Amino acid sequence: MRLNQNTLLLGKKVVLVPYTSEHVPRYHEWMKSEELQRLTASEPLTLEQEYAMQCSWQEDADKCTFIVLDAEKWQAQPGATEESCMVGDVNLFLTDLEDLTLGEIEVMIAGGGPPVSAPSWSSVSPKWLLTIPMRQHTDSMR
Repeated sequence: MRLNQNTLLLGKKVVLVPYTSEHVPRYHEWMKSEELQRLTASEPLTLEQEYAMQCSWQEDADKCTFIVLDAEKWQAQPGATEESCMVGDVNLFLTDLEDLTLGEIEVMIAGGGPPVSAPSWSSVSPKWLLTIPMRQHTDSMR
């Protein structure tokens, strides 16, 4: 996460922010779900283990982890915490640090509250996982 530790990506529907210790309690609650554990091939962790995992991800040179926030909620509510606006996460696994276009993108929409209010998200299942090879899609952007 060294590459994205100071990166905020603002879209119309979602905001991507680096995964920090502020997000761990909500993320930990999501990951108690047996369905999310199955979909992400994850084992249940204690809260302390989840904090340790977040710290290790923060130091990874080959992974960028973002938390997905509901942009409407995050921008509309003064003082809203990022944790209260969380809807999922995005992991970028870089497979070649010499070529940052090589890797894999994993998107998880965990839910854990009311659905994101943006119309284009209304049909998204509360829990899903999507993995996309990065090279395939970055080639088409050149």
